[in-house]
Amino acid sequence: MKKIEIRNEKEVVNVIKSGRIVEGRLMLVKTGDGRNLIEFLAYNRTNKHRPKDRVIAELEHGWVKESQERIKVYESIPKKIGTIRVCAALAREIKEAQQALNMEELLKW
Repeated sequence: MKKIEIRNEKEVVNVIKSGRIVEGRLMLVKTGDGRNLIEFLAYNRTNKHRPKDRVIAELEHGWVKESQERIKVYESIPKKIGTIRVCAALAREIKEAQQALNMEELLKW
């Protein structure tokens, strides 16, 4: 029978004692003296929480939002209105989005 070495043994045992399952991987590791050990490495499954995006403006066919790193613009225009009207709606919506961003910048001052 092979010996299994567990990295972060205390953390893994605490998780098991709390009744949860530990996900990870087993791998064969050669030691310096020529022996082979089976090593268990638990996956780091931390929940990455980020704040919700802040809505700057609601547009006719979408929205403008701000995250920590980006300004996001979303548009969803139905194809059935035709290419010319889609292009006109896009131009109008982008102009509204620009005005909303400018107003947002003015309100910060």
